[in-house]
Amino acid sequence: MSTKNIIYMDYQATTPCDKRVLESMLPYFCDDFGNPHSNHVMGSRAHEAVEKARDQIAKLIKANNAREIIFTSGATESNNLAICGVARFYGEKRKKIITDPIEHKCVLEACRAMEREGFEIVMLPVSEKGLIDLNALEKAVDEQTVLVSVMTANNEIGVVQPIDEISGICRRKNVPFHTDAAQAVGKTEVDASKVDLMSISAHKIYGPKGIGALYVGLNPRIKLTPLFFGGGQERGMRSGTLAPALCAGFGKACEIAASEMESERARLTMLKDRFLKKIFAGLDRVYLNGDEKQGIPGCINLSFFGVEGEGIMLGIPDICISSGSACTSESLEPSYVLKAIGARDEVIHSSLRIGLGRFTTAEEVDRAASKIITAVKRLRAMSPVWKEEDCEIFGKSNESLSGSEKYRRTG
Repeated sequence: MSTKNIIYMDYQATTPCDKRVLESMLPYFCDDFGNPHSNHVMGSRAHEAVEKARDQIAKLIKANNAREIIFTSGATESNNLAICGVARFYGEKRKKIITDPIEHKCVLEACRAMEREGFEIVMLPVSEKGLIDLNALEKAVDEQTVLVSVMTANNEIGVVQPIDEISGICRRKNVPFHTDAAQAVGKTEVDASKVDLMSISAHKIYGPKGIGALYVGLNPRIKLTPLFFGGGQERGMRSGTLAPALCAGFGKACEIAASEMESERARLTMLKDRFLKKIFAGLDRVYLNGDEKQGIPGCINLSFFGVEGEGIMLGIPDICISSGSACTSESLEPSYVLKAIGARDEVIHSSLRIGLGRFTTAEEVDRAASKIITAVKRLRAMSPVWKEEDCEIFGKSNESLSGSEKYRRTG
């Protein structure tokens, strides 16, 4: 199949590298190829590129000091460094980590690793929209708490957590607060001064794969035990030779995001509205998962009564969408995120995640919606579940299955 005929709608999994980003990277592969940690002219040129990128990243996330940006291989390493690093450094006196069940797998697995090292892991309850319970957080945070880790925007349903309120609770109780902001940075406003640690990734914002960063606050100063050891680069928290080309690309991606975020957010909101209106006009019994009002505009999660999400995907091979997050797509288990917000297995298995992004066009949105509608109708015609009159398998009345008055089908 030619790539010209493919519609890419999986922007939460990864984004294409912006050509402007690629151009910024090219000089550091063959021309200014020096080691940024070497004390000579070629090393200095590479070092300048790294420090420029650090400053560009700091400006996007509103960090007070560019030194607070620690380069890593990506958000997975950043999350592990934040959680394990803080827990191991302060763990002699504090043994409780607070998080929630809809975090990215790398956060949950890092917490489980710390549990095996003797830490207590507290899972906060989440609402059916995916929002954490602030009252439960207030009660859970005590003198034994070493870290609170709550993501800014969820990678499956797009819901944005109340970061300001979480920050307020943590600051009042003098507990470090970490957020995985990989899905939020460049799409919505984030403010690093509200948190102590923030994980971000370049390939989620049209930068290269293989590089990310961890914001580590200097005021108050947060200390970490490193995951691995070497030459002491990155304030001693992440040893290893940096890749100037990747750093330059990451920085450029942040610079572009900072200048285009507002206009892009408005455009994606328009495309999301256009897509959902077509879906709900063409199909009954479709449910919008998550919080339509409190989410990033490019992330859409829908459940289609009577069919399997995987079956829909097989029927539309020229559209790149997913039935969950990329990190769990090989598993046959239902989405742990949708399960955590109370969805039944039948709803979870019928779900699709559609991701819109910088290079999505209105024509692609229309074509994808039409193909999905056709595929769902074809599968429903063959489905014994769809033929049943009792549609309470969703646990909701037929009239409310659109999930939002804004997109409800009429007539």
